[in-house]
Amino acid sequence: MSKKMGMLGRKMGMTRIFSETGTSIAVTVIEAGPCVVLQKKTAAKEGYDAIQIGFGPKKESRLNKAESGHVKTAGKGGFHHIKEFRVTDPGAYEVGQEINLTDLLNVGDIVDVRARTKGRGFQGVVKRYGFKGGRATHGSMFHRAPGSIGCSAWPSRVIKGKKMPGQMGDRMITKKNCTVIDIRPEQNVIVLKGGVPGAKQALVQIYKKS
Repeated sequence: MSKKMGMLGRKMGMTRIFSETGTSIAVTVIEAGPCVVLQKKTAAKEGYDAIQIGFGPKKESRLNKAESGHVKTAGKGGFHHIKEFRVTDPGAYEVGQEINLTDLLNVGDIVDVRARTKGRGFQGVVKRYGFKGGRATHGSMFHRAPGSIGCSAWPSRVIKGKKMPGQMGDRMITKKNCTVIDIRPEQNVIVLKGGVPGAKQALVQIYKKS
């Protein structure tokens, strides 16, 4: 598994900015961090090197006893989201340490962004895969159907992996090679070029490219 350090954030939405030449650039605004180190895991004890971070403050009254005990060592309260990141040297971090944008990223860096896409529900092949469909007129009786899907005498079954109607969206997607256009540390905001997966307020994972 790749050992890429990253942090958690919340997608705030999309907008645009203008370059020095007046070109309009579509960007995604993400509130990233601060993240708090909750636990260090080492190859000697757990079998792999990683740190566990928390993002999004959560009232202590909303924590159950297991959650309260887990975050007690860090002393920074509870968190809505907890995630592990593989690292090369867990000893470089301390439990309770805050990880901010400027500790990890700079303007011009390339990052990967992972998030859950918007759920589209059960959809047909036209919307799900972009099938053209049939004629809409002259009584064709074939409009948005997938068409022939099976085989004849042999093997007399539908081959696995064929594009069919089904659940669309609501799955984890990684958008690779996003450029950091701007960082505003006083607001914990990072501006990335282009779109990233997920709806507004969705949790995103940001990985710095090595």
